[in-house]
Amino acid sequence: MEEQITNWLEEEEKNLQEPKEFETLPSLVLEENKVVEFEVDFSNPFEQWQDTANGVIKKIIPVVHEGERKNFWLNVKNPTYREIIVAGKLGTTKFKVMRTGQKKDTKYNIIKE
Repeated sequence: MEEQITNWLEEEEKNLQEPKEFETLPSLVLEENKVVEFEVDFSNPFEQWQDTANGVIKKIIPVVHEGERKNFWLNVKNPTYREIIVAGKLGTTKFKVMRTGQKKDTKYNIIKE
């Protein structure tokens, strides 16, 4: 199974998928300056949402946060998205993230121990 996960993560790193329907789950909300822990489900490629008017592409990352399945919407241009993909290729599924800033100034920082 690890081979299958690694393969799709390699492709994801290179290419963006066509938009598809995604499972509607509550969104993961990160409060400013607060560390949030969650586990990413890498078993399938992430779905994506695209705002063609503004050229924004977000991946819909399935996570488990506090025992509840949620979607983490993350812009593919955000450096944290790349960090999650690379970490997933290495077998990491649990993440601690802190959000700083608001709206266009929002930044996510992965907390490494």
